[in-house]
Amino acid sequence: MKHLVKARTAGLALFVLIVVILSACSSSNNNKTNEAANGGHAQTSTEEPAATDSGKKLPRVAFVYIGPPGDGGWTFEHDNGRKYMEEKLGIKADTVENVPESADAERVITELAQNHDIIFTTSFGYMDPTLNVAKKFPKVIFMHTAGYKTADNMGTYFGKNYEASYLSGIAAGKMTKSNVIGYVGAFPIPEVIYNINAFALGIQSVNPDAKVDVVWSNTWYDPTAERQAAISLLDKGADVLLAYQDSPATLQAAAERGALAGGNDSDMTRYAPEAYLTNPTWNWGPYYTKVVQSVIDGTWKSEQYSGDMVDGMVGLAPLGPSIPDDVKKLVEDAKGKILSGELNVFSGPITDASGASKLEAGQIMSLEDILEMNWFVKGVAGTIPQ
Repeated sequence: MKHLVKARTAGLALFVLIVVILSACSSSNNNKTNEAANGGHAQTSTEEPAATDSGKKLPRVAFVYIGPPGDGGWTFEHDNGRKYMEEKLGIKADTVENVPESADAERVITELAQNHDIIFTTSFGYMDPTLNVAKKFPKVIFMHTAGYKTADNMGTYFGKNYEASYLSGIAAGKMTKSNVIGYVGAFPIPEVIYNINAFALGIQSVNPDAKVDVVWSNTWYDPTAERQAAISLLDKGADVLLAYQDSPATLQAAAERGALAGGNDSDMTRYAPEAYLTNPTWNWGPYYTKVVQSVIDGTWKSEQYSGDMVDGMVGLAPLGPSIPDDVKKLVEDAKGKILSGELNVFSGPITDASGASKLEAGQIMSLEDILEMNWFVKGVAGTIPQ
């Protein structure tokens, strides 16, 4: 709150002329807030949107985050994407971080919808809350990450990160000595399951004797829980780990035991360079820029977008400094085949963990079937809670 008091004196007499008290909620740079997790409200700019040089109004943009941008992974990369979009288009977006995948999400999205033109909701669990709010605000555009429900004013976007998971598997399969490779999964949803399977298929392409042991953390961002899950795998003899969460906790736990590991979403080399394997990464900026530009141009249409390694939405972090050149070459060769279309990660023959055939030789699994995957491939140990 700011209190402005103006007083004026003349000669020996003291005159108080005016006392003005103004109350206003101050906003930080980029109009950001992180109050949602504590029951707060989305504090956003009420100013009219600026215009481009051609006179077109710049849309008011907001992002809803599951965690903090400082997580080093998922939210960190979405926030990098936001910054890229802002720089390219001259827009300052609002962000709300630490929003649980609960009724809080619908409340926050509803508040944002009252004074924004486009809202990006960046976690799978925001799907139904986003759809519910989209129905109430038909003039607002909503874009949801990783979901499958759409509306006339709501689209979805994600990427084939399983391509990079497969490449990570090649590195893991060549580097393991115990042939026990651990995977710390976040939640037993298709997004995580198909990445585990792609990782296992990459391992099997170079080391059919290696097995993947899966432990669920049931978290997106809880370094303590993720660390404990990683330790449980290391205790079973795993000497290489991969994780599908937002923190570097698995990598750090592996480093303490002299094991190798990769994280998820972002290049995590800085957290434990000598223990770093590699992992899938995201590059959201160009897509965010494209979507917001389409809103500016009036050409936006609801879509279900799936990016990949070819368009650059999905990437692979550089292999760690302890990974030998011959392994790096194997990974690069496979990456080249994915980019050229010669290699499809989910091509037959593929059998599930029970030995049942899921895909015959010569067949390629449809994207729809991949996105609904609820089974493990052969060579993966662990259960999928129903």
